[in-house]
Amino acid sequence: MSSRKDRGTLNILTALTLTVVLTAVLASCSNKTEQAESVESVEPVETTLSMEVQQSAATTMMLETVSTETYPSPTPTPSPTPTPTLPPEERVVTVSFTGDCTLTQDYRSGNRKFDSTVNGDMEYCFQNCSEMFKNDDMTLINLENPVTDLTGHKDNQYIFRMDPENLEMLTLAGIEAVNIANNHTMDFWENGLQDTRDNLEEYGIIWSDDKYGATFTTDKGFVIGMVGLGNDTGASDVAGIIEDLRDDGAAIIIASCHFGAEGVYEPTERQKNVAHSLIDDYGVDIVVGTHPHRLQPIEKYNGHYIFYSLSNFCFGGNYSLSDPDSVIIQCDFLMDSTGSSCVDYRLRVYPYSQTSSRPGNDFCPKPYEWESDEYFRVMDRLNWAQGDE
Repeated sequence: MSSRKDRGTLNILTALTLTVVLTAVLASCSNKTEQAESVESVEPVETTLSMEVQQSAATTMMLETVSTETYPSPTPTPSPTPTPTLPPEERVVTVSFTGDCTLTQDYRSGNRKFDSTVNGDMEYCFQNCSEMFKNDDMTLINLENPVTDLTGHKDNQYIFRMDPENLEMLTLAGIEAVNIANNHTMDFWENGLQDTRDNLEEYGIIWSDDKYGATFTTDKGFVIGMVGLGNDTGASDVAGIIEDLRDDGAAIIIASCHFGAEGVYEPTERQKNVAHSLIDDYGVDIVVGTHPHRLQPIEKYNGHYIFYSLSNFCFGGNYSLSDPDSVIIQCDFLMDSTGSSCVDYRLRVYPYSQTSSRPGNDFCPKPYEWESDEYFRVMDRLNWAQGDE
């Protein structure tokens, strides 16, 4: 057993030992502090003690709060983007329409009248309307001939084949889009149809038919969707195409219908049923008809326009014209304030002749003189007056 004296001596030795250790620790900290501090620092001991307290407190807080678990940073809630409101003058999309165009003659004919008349001038055929086409947002025609170099063809009454280089006639005239769903598309069989699609794309011309829709974006950013229907195509057959066009952002949907009976001035019941279904069941904005080679009335149906037949426009396969009447129709699609849908329509009707000289056909459409007999004849056949717009 140790004595009280021994315990006192042990306490003194322990205290001395702790003092030496504490002094060494303080000296070490003081040396580190002195290296870090500038020569203007306060007394070393006081500074060392102060720093030791601060570091200890900070270290203690850090050890208490640091965790090995990870937590995702909260995702900031985005501020809602206001929907832009377009001024009225920016809400108008203008599209021009014409009827059937064959920019060639019958492939088997020895009479190459179209080629000899045009004589390589790519601006000849549309010289009287190209400025109108260039100043709209888009021009859409029905191109009723394959565009191919193939020679093997069907044995139809008329066979049309357009040389690919003649597509420059369209691009120079400001014609951006064509419908190729028609009864001459397959004159050179499936390979001729594919050549047609490929050649149109090479020249930057938008095409649509009853298998594929197409979209065109105007300079203002509006997306126009197009679908074609042949004479054997029903409205329900293109329902999926119309849905895809909307999914692609089309704010305007145009249906080009090559339908009806040839040589008549009134639409058939089937024409009416197809056109009405496209509007009622599938929300098409406008229906544009070709094929009868004659003008047929314009109908306003449930707030939408139907052009049952725009007749021929520039038709190289017809050398003598029993009825030269034709037309260019411009439609202003009036968009809502966001530009996402069409809310109204405004038409301008321009009566045309398929030829600039009579008799015969020189393949250069020309406008009829304002308020001439021919002008009013076209208006009567369309059942239209300029006041109707």
